[in-house]
Amino acid sequence: MTNVAILGVSGRMGRCLVRAIRECPDVSLSGALASASSATLDRDAGDVAETGPVGVAVTADRRQALSGADVAIDFTLPTAVAANLEAAAARRVPVVIGTTGLDEECYAAIRRVSHDLPVLVAPNMSLGVNLLFSLVAKAAAALGDDYDIEILDAHHRKKVDAPSGTALRIAEIAAGARGETLADVGIYTRVGQTGPRPRSSIGFAVVRGGDIVGEHRVLFAGTGESLEIGHRASDRMTFAYGALAAARWIVGRPPGLYGMADVLDL
Repeated sequence: MTNVAILGVSGRMGRCLVRAIRECPDVSLSGALASASSATLDRDAGDVAETGPVGVAVTADRRQALSGADVAIDFTLPTAVAANLEAAAARRVPVVIGTTGLDEECYAAIRRVSHDLPVLVAPNMSLGVNLLFSLVAKAAAALGDDYDIEILDAHHRKKVDAPSGTALRIAEIAAGARGETLADVGIYTRVGQTGPRPRSSIGFAVVRGGDIVGEHRVLFAGTGESLEIGHRASDRMTFAYGALAAARWIVGRPPGLYGMADVLDL
């Protein structure tokens, strides 16, 4: 049995994770963390997720949430990740991070902790999206910069970061496959007289609205033809199942920084 602590249990993904754990006989919920201002504090995590009681109360105390955990899954906010990592490191609990919108300071904290603890970071934990990453790398390398790359990122109206972590990862992979860096070729806005498209550039189109779970499309636009690779999520549970697969996989691994490609052996 793998004991899992959910960090960010009151959010959309946190609630999905509680439901996913209830479906899995080999995984148990051992702790549930929410922010100090959350209305869910002291409630049963199962009631918060509307699955029925699970016997685990929601807490704002990181040490309490991590007590007895074999692994922690973080779907919180970028501002909370570093403190969550510090608490997990103190208790030697591996961490799976699905939180997006992380800045370089947060990535630096992740790298530091990964020297002593296994840490897995994935902007998207679905099997389909991680296969898409692999396909994008092959297409970008094969087609080169004769084909312009545009990435469409569509999510619900409440998503606060743009482009999404998944869209940025797609762009990083595509740029790397062509021997470039996203910092050099990324174009995030186009307004007014922008002039001709720079060669090798990678553009983004961001849609935010309604209850769209998540959609990513990658367009390779050449002369006389185009190729499109896409993924559409219709249920957040797919990300929860992926996160649990990552949590099972990382327990017992040596210290290091991992991704879903390691879990899926891609």
